Amino acid sequence: MTHPGGMWRQFDFVLLFATIILTIFGILMIRSATLDAIDPDLINRVPDQIRFALLGFVIMLGLAAFDYRILGSLQMWLYGLMLILLFLVTIFGVEGDGGAQSWLNLGFIRIQPSEIAKVLIIITLGWYLANNYEKMDSLWTLALSAVHIAIPAFLIFIQPDLGMTIVFGAMWLVMIWAAGLRLKHIAIFSVIAILTVPITVPVVWSRMENYQRQRITSFIFPESDRNAYYNILQARISIGSGGLFGKGYAQGPQNTGRFLRVRHTDFIFSVIAEEFGFVGGMTVIVLIGVVIARILRAARLASDAFGSLICYGVATFIFFQTFVSIGMNLSLMPVTGLTLPFLSSGGTSLLSTLIGIGLAQSVIMRRRRI
Repeated sequence: MTHPGGMWRQFDFVLLFATIILTIFGILMIRSATLDAIDPDLINRVPDQIRFALLGFVIMLGLAAFDYRILGSLQMWLYGLMLILLFLVTIFGVEGDGGAQSWLNLGFIRIQPSEIAKVLIIITLGWYLANNYEKMDSLWTLALSAVHIAIPAFLIFIQPDLGMTIVFGAMWLVMIWAAGLRLKHIAIFSVIAILTVPITVPVVWSRMENYQRQRITSFIFPESDRNAYYNILQARISIGSGGLFGKGYAQGPQNTGRFLRVRHTDFIFSVIAEEFGFVGGMTVIVLIGVVIARILRAARLASDAFGSLICYGVATFIFFQTFVSIGMNLSLMPVTGLTLPFLSSGGTSLLSTLIGIGLAQSVIMRRRRI
């Protein structure tokens, strides 16, 4: 058994420092995006982000010290807790900025259960796949893994939160691939997907809210709705006007002039690019890349399949949300409402990301010796 002091020597300080820098920078950018705001919700964004950041770092360090393998033995309870939280949202949920009924107001705090579920599903699905590692040749094993993730994904989809539903799908695909997905299964899934498109697409489209359909149509046909496309145009102007080094902190005219809407959440990257330019935007991307690289390194060094799958799951949601968030700021992706990890305003989103980092650190500290 590894001595506790020896485990802490395994702690990944590069991952920690990159996480701290991104979190602090995110708080500073939220402050810039909400400076001189008169809306009470915007005024409280920075203090809320700081509180969630402090809580997140405490939990992150606590999880690092905690043996992640114990969480595997609690997977049934964690899965049940996840479903209860998501079910409560369908009854008592309150609407957020995007119009989705995705939040629970507990009085002293407001949380987004789908963000907590994002971390819990990594643990429960990772445990299932790790314990069925030798049975990955069976289509039945994959089918059960799909059901495992489809139930919470459906509860999130009906909120409606299409963006987070897609994140769940991305995590499932990467985790079953890492667990040993066979090429024949890829062929089978591809055929099923092609055959069911005429059925699934109309069903999904009918379940989407008008604002969600509007986001997609305005992305495909920009001139169809100038009002819906307005913010995308403003984001592109913000990024372009930043140039190489930007306008300076809290000096971006698109941001300070309030031409850019939801600049503290969906379009925080545009604020970064306007105020710190191409260099600032690339620095953020590199730092997030360092975080992902260190977590993938942990996946390779993990002492067991469960730890490896946890790291792959965490790396997937950080990469996928970063890719989509920056993509929609550059008009390369439709607006989904997904947060940019560490940087967008959203306490539960930041908390779930820091919890994911804590799980990765727990795996790193118990990695196999080289």
